[in-house]
Amino acid sequence: MAKWKCSVCGYVYDEERGEPATGTPPGTPFSTLPDDWRCPVCGAGKDAFSRVPEETPSGPAGPVTWKCSVCGYVYDEERGEPATGTPPGTPFSSLPADWRCPVCGAEKSAFFLVREEDRAHEAAPTTVSEILVAELAARGITLVFGLPGTSSLGLVDAVRKNQALRYIVVRHEENAAMAASAYNKLTGKIAVCLTIAGPGATNLTTGLYDAKEDGASVISINGQVETQYTGPYGIQEIDQDAFFRPVTVYNNTIYDRKMTRLLVNRALKYAILHRGVAQISVPNDIQKQSLDARFCKRETLLESPHIVPDEAEIRKAAAAIDAAVRPVIIAGWGAYGDGEAVIGLARRISAPVLTTYRAKGFVPEDHEWVVGVLGHSGSPQARKIATDADLLITLGVGFSKFTNVPVDKPLVQVDTNPVKLGRGPDTIPLWGNCALTIPKLTARVRERNPEHMLKEIAGLKREWLDQLDREADADAVPLRPPFIMKVLSETIPADAVITVDVGENQWWFGRNFRMKRQRFAMSGYLATMGFGFPAAIAAKLAYPEKQVICITGDGGFSQAMSDFVTTVKYNLPMVVIVLNNHQLGMIQVEQLMEHYPNYGTELLNPDFAAYAQACGGSGIRVGKPGELRPAVERAMGLNMPVIIDVDTDPRRFP
Repeated sequence: MAKWKCSVCGYVYDEERGEPATGTPPGTPFSTLPDDWRCPVCGAGKDAFSRVPEETPSGPAGPVTWKCSVCGYVYDEERGEPATGTPPGTPFSSLPADWRCPVCGAEKSAFFLVREEDRAHEAAPTTVSEILVAELAARGITLVFGLPGTSSLGLVDAVRKNQALRYIVVRHEENAAMAASAYNKLTGKIAVCLTIAGPGATNLTTGLYDAKEDGASVISINGQVETQYTGPYGIQEIDQDAFFRPVTVYNNTIYDRKMTRLLVNRALKYAILHRGVAQISVPNDIQKQSLDARFCKRETLLESPHIVPDEAEIRKAAAAIDAAVRPVIIAGWGAYGDGEAVIGLARRISAPVLTTYRAKGFVPEDHEWVVGVLGHSGSPQARKIATDADLLITLGVGFSKFTNVPVDKPLVQVDTNPVKLGRGPDTIPLWGNCALTIPKLTARVRERNPEHMLKEIAGLKREWLDQLDREADADAVPLRPPFIMKVLSETIPADAVITVDVGENQWWFGRNFRMKRQRFAMSGYLATMGFGFPAAIAAKLAYPEKQVICITGDGGFSQAMSDFVTTVKYNLPMVVIVLNNHQLGMIQVEQLMEHYPNYGTELLNPDFAAYAQACGGSGIRVGKPGELRPAVERAMGLNMPVIIDVDTDPRRFP
């Protein structure tokens, strides 16, 4: 009978002897082994074997180990076993039939072969947690937001050991998720949330839903109770696979340590390509298991793909643009980094540029081709431009109800998500990145004389700015929001990073703040209160050299203010401007719109300035219009976390 050698590990299968480790009886030809038969030493398939001369020694190429399935005792062929009088170098197959486990007395049939990779894992100095964290760091991740706890201690300790990662401990997990979402919106880079099982995981969800709705890439790593305790009545345990499923683009639990690197790679790939949340749960016992990364699968990560529309579609869109008399460009979040290309197209076809709220400031708002924001927070002039257009060119636009794009008009629509294309009945869809698609369109359309349109845009903007100036009452007490936004427009540096909360502060910012080259972040589609302040924490970590300004309401700030101490702890200078109107102001307006009496919106607030000082920061109260500008300028110069508590009029218009 023949012998067959594994090309991977050197094990030799002897047809005459068979293989006890795989239950293969003596006299079994290699050709009759099942197709899924594997090398008992390294796990290689049958195709890794080749026939060798009969004099070749059978069995493993070197000593191997066998493990008792009853008690866990390990027999090492190299060492033998003194307790049973078995000399070193004795193969397991040579042990007498009546040999017994020296610990529990189990028969030879209770033993199984420990493969090379399993031995390597058992002997590895690194743990699952350490390999997971190292993989995140290797992929360029540097920032982890979270809270430590019982079911995540192994993961937290791995973060401690890895010098490439910075761990920001927050006071509430929701703020960790909000910060991670904002970090991606501001930088395009991924941050990680790290929490415990159960309540830690559930506390993340509002921030993770913000990331889901706004297409922000976030990784959520969560501890889980030990696998043997999974089920009803577990402490701090929920079914995290089911819980996270609605909010994630990728969702998994590491039950097999060898899958650690692969699952981390998959999570990153899905988060990047599908622009959403990827979640991995790691049971407490798995976190601490030893793991040799050399025996773990790893995939190549594909970054955001470059998508270019078909040339025929480009020609069709260009022809529609050339035929239009009043084309108008609407720039959305998907075009945020492509301001020069958008302006180049606008200049060539003499088209005014409107923006969605999220794209506000993608180029300075005083640019000659930019009219302003379209939507509930926009100007009547922007709405008139959109209404009078005979063709709308939408670039990365989300089509929210607050923007209210008139989709009954002919559209040329550019988007990277093919599902979003074709929003109107008369749409030319262009599936592609704005950065790649806009220059192709610009090169194909005819050039027009810009003189008339520039005069029209200048006139419309002058009307609107005059109105904003009239609204900015410099004498009113409490301070009027239009005045506050005018002062902030004039004092906040052009290269600052601004974060905005949800509510009246957001409405007034969108409508009255005049963006220069600032970058800003907000909660878009979820529109969750409490986003602005944790977003400011992310902004300062992302851009430590820049001024970071958080514009928030008293309602929104009070939902996140526990982490003001976090800004002090980690020395994150910023200015938090609280528009303190003692109301849930937007709810008050919504009650007015729907003809309900005002009810339940009054807020009893603490002294926010005194709170800042109690936390170790600085606090400034502003009660008169003349105090605002000096307060903002002073706060920006203090180089520490500052809260400016501004006594604000809750009314939309007197």
